[in-house]
Amino acid sequence: MESTPKPPKPTTIEEYLERLDPEPRAQLVRIRSLVKELVPTAEETISYGMPTLTYGGRALVYFTASKKHLSFYPSSWALDAFRDRLAGWTTTAHAVQFTLDNPLPDDLIADLVRAHVRDIDAGRQ
Repeated sequence: MESTPKPPKPTTIEEYLERLDPEPRAQLVRIRSLVKELVPTAEETISYGMPTLTYGGRALVYFTASKKHLSFYPSSWALDAFRDRLAGWTTTAHAVQFTLDNPLPDDLIADLVRAHVRDIDAGRQ
């Protein structure tokens, strides 16, 4: 029995988003737009198979969709700085996971992004 070949991995954020169902796509488009509004010089790429926005030559944020949740990766430092505000979501060392029923609010995303920009500007490694 022949299996259907997997489509090639996306090489742009647009290709990644096109493969998603409308609801998760809308959430990731919202995040992408908000980050680009906050950091107009952010550049788009795919890194580690994930949509990535870079700033100052470094990854600023990643964002992904999986079957059961979406993930936003601002940086472990940003997550630590706002740990108290992340209580309603599952977090890992580098990401906050959320669902369509419990999305991340714009103000929290903005604060996480601003914190990571400050860290990058300060040369934090």
